[in-house]
Amino acid sequence: MIDFQQEQPARNEARRLLVTGGAGFIGSNFVHHWCEQYPNDRIVVLDALTYAGNRQNLADLTHQNNFRFVHGDICDRTLVNALLEEEMIDTVAHFAAESHVDRSILGPDAFIRTNVVGTFTLLDSFRHHWEKRGKLNSDRFLHVSTDEVYGSLNPDDHPFTETTPYTPNSPYSASKAGSDHLARAYYHTYGLPTIITNCSNNYGPYHFPEKLIPLMCINILLGKSLPVYGDGQNIRDWLYVGDHCRALDVVIHKGKPGETYNIGGNNEVKNIDLVNKLCELMNELAPDLPVRPAQQLITFVKDRPGHDRRYAIDASKITTELGWTPAETVEGGLRRTIEWYLNHRDWWQPLLSEEYQAYYRLVYV
Repeated sequence: MIDFQQEQPARNEARRLLVTGGAGFIGSNFVHHWCEQYPNDRIVVLDALTYAGNRQNLADLTHQNNFRFVHGDICDRTLVNALLEEEMIDTVAHFAAESHVDRSILGPDAFIRTNVVGTFTLLDSFRHHWEKRGKLNSDRFLHVSTDEVYGSLNPDDHPFTETTPYTPNSPYSASKAGSDHLARAYYHTYGLPTIITNCSNNYGPYHFPEKLIPLMCINILLGKSLPVYGDGQNIRDWLYVGDHCRALDVVIHKGKPGETYNIGGNNEVKNIDLVNKLCELMNELAPDLPVRPAQQLITFVKDRPGHDRRYAIDASKITTELGWTPAETVEGGLRRTIEWYLNHRDWWQPLLSEEYQAYYRLVYV
């Protein structure tokens, strides 16, 4: 079980949650967190199990009476309507999304369908369900989004705030921006109790290996090259997934409908510095590396189109209004993450399929 330390908010009664994308990276960490913190709540996971969704992420929860997994598509309105009614859902935590910029460049169609049409389907279905339930003030629709909707920052720019104008620069971020606007519109038009969160780059357990940190960890273990885009000077704010789950918990319980909360880790790091830190930790924690020191594997590759230079989150609003702050440093979070990948080879090795290898060659080789 993943260790999520959190003081539970005061509660009057159990919630009944529909978690979309709950077999994915952040979604599955959130489900683990919620089941541990609130064992009396009902959790229904809806996931299409595309390439990044993995039933194994939730394998240890299948025996619990308060947990149900449904294999299905958020664009399937009939299914969504049925789940909302059958399970008497009062809270939607919406994680389901196509989320990798590189894949959105190669094939944007799926991003528009899932991120825009799928979010619309959920919002509209939940609106009708909420109205039938009597428009209860305690119901919530949490829309989990990204800092990429804000575009790119210059080195001296102030970090993104909740009022930063949207300037998405990739099909992925544009599709997420569209879904954010829909969530906001459903609050202002219908009064639906939506809350939007925009987070910085997450990392931690159950992260699909195409993303930067798991990709580097696994390639180091396999003795493969570590591809770094461009000059490696792109800056990201890194948020440990356990901290993110604590923040979402607080937002559901204390957040104000109609509001947006930015969630960041206060950890801005250049990509090349992050890769070097991963190499240092791997050299320390993995004694049987095929190539040592791992820094020898670093290779610079052609930059991707429209690569945003810097992301940074100003999370002062959620700190001031809701009392949340990130607890994990980059050093501590990376160490915990690497230890997880070292101890869970049986989780990530089956994911390195021929389909994944073909995608990897298309992007990095």
